[in-house]
Amino acid sequence: MKKSEFNYIFPSFVVEFLNYYSVIKSRSDLTVTEYATDLQTFFRFLKVIRGNASKETPFNEIQIKDLSLQEIASVTLSDAYMFLVYCKDNRGNNERTRARKATTLRNFYKFLTVQKKLIDDNPLQELDSPKIKKTLPKYLTLDESIALLNAVDGKYKERDYCIITLFLNCGMRLSELVSLNLSDIRSNNTLVVTGKGNKERTVYLNDACIDAINAYLPYRPVDGVKDKDALFISRQKTRISPKTVQFVVKNTLEKAGLSGRELSTHKLRHTAATLMYQHGDVDVLAIKEILGHESLSTTQIYTHIMDEQLKNAAASNPLSGIKAPKRPEIAIETPSGEGEEA
Repeated sequence: MKKSEFNYIFPSFVVEFLNYYSVIKSRSDLTVTEYATDLQTFFRFLKVIRGNASKETPFNEIQIKDLSLQEIASVTLSDAYMFLVYCKDNRGNNERTRARKATTLRNFYKFLTVQKKLIDDNPLQELDSPKIKKTLPKYLTLDESIALLNAVDGKYKERDYCIITLFLNCGMRLSELVSLNLSDIRSNNTLVVTGKGNKERTVYLNDACIDAINAYLPYRPVDGVKDKDALFISRQKTRISPKTVQFVVKNTLEKAGLSGRELSTHKLRHTAATLMYQHGDVDVLAIKEILGHESLSTTQIYTHIMDEQLKNAAASNPLSGIKAPKRPEIAIETPSGEGEEA
């Protein structure tokens, strides 16, 4: 779904909500699109459970632009929880995705009641989010990271090598990498990265990054390029899309023999942080700034990775299963008359 399609898909008050989070809250285009998709799914679900959608119409073709504010205001907590159950059982959404949908609904109804005052009471103010299981992030080892770089090949290998190098060395998000411009590369070997909420941060480029960029630039198309400042260009001579980058990473992981482990572009971000912490003796506060985390608690998960590795290392010691010998039981004689019942 594209932002240009919002006016054709949603009622005006939903478009206002999406514009509010885009312009006032400075959420990324990806986040706003996720909000839009969540609301579209929820409104279609409402139409189905209320009998306002034709049974012959496929779920993904149900139109929602005609939803009235009164229908939206009549939603109950029960409706919202039924929707989350539907997302789990029928759409296979995991805890994190369902938690995001719950957040979208809470933000939307807060907007209607607090910001716009279009409805008097917020029916979803008490909506709880599914509990998200805390898991350690997946990442590549140092040897696997080198193997991934060595597996880059093909017609666009200079571009693809540069992309993977920046992921592994700078820990960028996918949205940050595709938005990079030539003008973001500074003469002092730094890179200006635009992160969440359009917040800029400066990333220092190491020798590997500088070398990869310099090797790619002579092969970067110039003639007929539509976005002349975009760093990474697709074969259609437009700014490279997130899907193309995801395909490049997935394809290279397969060539390196690293597929089937739920690895992704975001796992390369985890890899960069983990390698810096494990092998570079980099302080957690420095990693926080490099990754653009708002909270230190988000970054501290990489210290937990090291803790888990130390724990596993101790458990794998071949002597770990040997238990201390126990003394044989010794019969203790009781002095005459003591310990006997009166």
